[in-house]
Amino acid sequence: MKHYQPFIVFWALIITALCSSIGSYKAAEHDISLDMQQALALTLEEQPRQVITPDTIQTFNQHLQIAALRGQAVLTVDTHQPEFTLQAYCPTSTILAMSDQRPAAAWASLALAWALGCGFRLRRQTLPREGITFGGLTLSSNRFFSNADMEVKFTPMQHQLMTLFFLAPDHRLAKEQICDALWPKKDDASETLYTLIRRLKTVLEAQSHLHILSDRSKAYQLTDSELS
Repeated sequence: MKHYQPFIVFWALIITALCSSIGSYKAAEHDISLDMQQALALTLEEQPRQVITPDTIQTFNQHLQIAALRGQAVLTVDTHQPEFTLQAYCPTSTILAMSDQRPAAAWASLALAWALGCGFRLRRQTLPREGITFGGLTLSSNRFFSNADMEVKFTPMQHQLMTLFFLAPDHRLAKEQICDALWPKKDDASETLYTLIRRLKTVLEAQSHLHILSDRSKAYQLTDSELS
């Protein structure tokens, strides 16, 4: 996984959580608004005068279909109109409390778990102080690290060959040494070794400044291009 991909996943989860939260809030706001409007209409039918009294409030609450709204929604008078208008109002905090925020909480929890997991992984990938360093790579605790303090992932065969190179004097290995170590039961592993070397070169060029030189296919040597 590339370095920026965990951040993309994290923010995707956060945005999904926010969208889910807003969607749940809007849905609850719509249902609450419809319920208050119908309750207000029924209340005005029973009490034509737009005057708020304790009986008006009691009647209004009785007509509310959403039980959780009773005692939370209030009646107000709009004084900005030429004629005072009776309106129903529900605080934002009440709408938020009544909306289903469980999906948003689940997405937020997933984002938090992802962030903690990435942090733990990054901590494990911190470059150790002790090890064999050559050509921008460090071999320590049977793992390879780049100068960017990130673990370099090799295939099992590539990892074995790189370990042999790092431990060998002058980082040079004879063809027979490699074949005997990696394919002890194979009579002729020349073609397999050639393929392994070719693919390993691609990884090394992307992660370090190391190169593998061939001595007429009889031996291979790991070299640092910056020292050439």
